[in-house]
Amino acid sequence: MFVVLLRFAANKSQAPDYMAEHQKWIRQGVEDGVFLLVGSLQPGQGGAVLAHRTTLDELRDRVAADPFVAHEVVSAEIIEIAPNTTDPRLAFLTA
Repeated sequence: MFVVLLRFAANKSQAPDYMAEHQKWIRQGVEDGVFLLVGSLQPGQGGAVLAHRTTLDELRDRVAADPFVAHEVVSAEIIEIAPNTTDPRLAFLTA
């Protein structure tokens, strides 16, 4: 599984210009079953995505396709996590 940190970058002020396409990118990730959770980094620092059912290379490509990343509204950091122990509600992450 992966955590993607999308921290505001040089072109943060352009976020409204790309928001509709960024939200479309988020919806597609959820519909594809790759994004489990999408939320905001507080206070107002950007966003974060919890992803699974993908490879690191596939996720890199998906993240690069985010209009916010492509237009340097945010910079992306991908952190890979190998789950070992989970609450039973999250057991699907270790399968």
